[in-house]
Amino acid sequence: MPIDAVAPASRRTRILVADDTDSIRALFHKLLSADGHEVITAVDGLEALDAAQRHRPDVVVLDVGMPGLDGIEVCRRLKSDPASRLTPVVLVTGLSDLSDRIKGIEAGADDFLSKPVHPHELRARVVSLSRMKQLTDALDSAEAAFMALALTIEARDPTTGGHCERLARHGVMLGEAIGLSPEQLNTLHRGAFLHDIGKIGVPDSVLLKPGQLTVEEFDLMKRHTDIGNRLCEPLQSLRLVRPIIRSHHERLDGSGYPQGLRGAEVPVLAQIVGIVDVYDALTNRRPYRGPMSAEEATDHIRGEMAQGKFDRRYVEAFLDAVKPAAIH
Repeated sequence: MPIDAVAPASRRTRILVADDTDSIRALFHKLLSADGHEVITAVDGLEALDAAQRHRPDVVVLDVGMPGLDGIEVCRRLKSDPASRLTPVVLVTGLSDLSDRIKGIEAGADDFLSKPVHPHELRARVVSLSRMKQLTDALDSAEAAFMALALTIEARDPTTGGHCERLARHGVMLGEAIGLSPEQLNTLHRGAFLHDIGKIGVPDSVLLKPGQLTVEEFDLMKRHTDIGNRLCEPLQSLRLVRPIIRSHHERLDGSGYPQGLRGAEVPVLAQIVGIVDVYDALTNRRPYRGPMSAEEATDHIRGEMAQGKFDRRYVEAFLDAVKPAAIH
């Protein structure tokens, strides 16, 4: 599915213009409104931040030279807020203000306009950036739909309620304990939610079977890793998550599936989700058995570690991190 397939239909875009000069605000408002955009104006940086929070614009146009909170600082704050970090920001600067442009780049600005701003250039930049924002929103919406689908799949089995949330929490807890980067922690959190999304292709008769699976049924169950990987393949935003989805049942000794990977072939984030997935499965009720105690689950995982299935560093870091939660 190409990106265009998930892009929303053309819609009226919302533009925030912040400038302390009345005539410039009025000019930008007139030009952009004439092109069919909804235009919101602000007279200074604080008002711009408030307007961005209340109106969620598609593009923000900021004059660098506003008194008090200048455009660069407003840009920096918008880009540091998860709710607005993907909103394109255009900084309006003087022709010779190279230092402002450098500071703007460091603050996360997406584009620049030089004073005096040419009307056609303003219109073209806004159209281009608003289109980019719509595509970004489409990808976010598609990923949100995948997250909702993962929770729906989880709800098919009443014994697995909260499984995705617990895996995300425990996975990030382990990731923090071993010093993963913020980007890796974010990927880990999303991957933990989506790890079993491929179970949409597993029939209830197998997924909810109260007894032991036959060889044929287990082969069918194992397909969920490849199904999930293929489901997420069209979304570029999930490219870092897919190795978790496909490989969280791989084991370091080659006994896992679907590829029988060994050692370093198993992605680290997939190893982490594999460990917390086993712990959560053991300590919660399943259709075929009751829950183990935290102590019993710990012994089981350490046994698998001793067999070479899990990395000792990750297992011990996880068990150390989960102890307070288990005691609580």
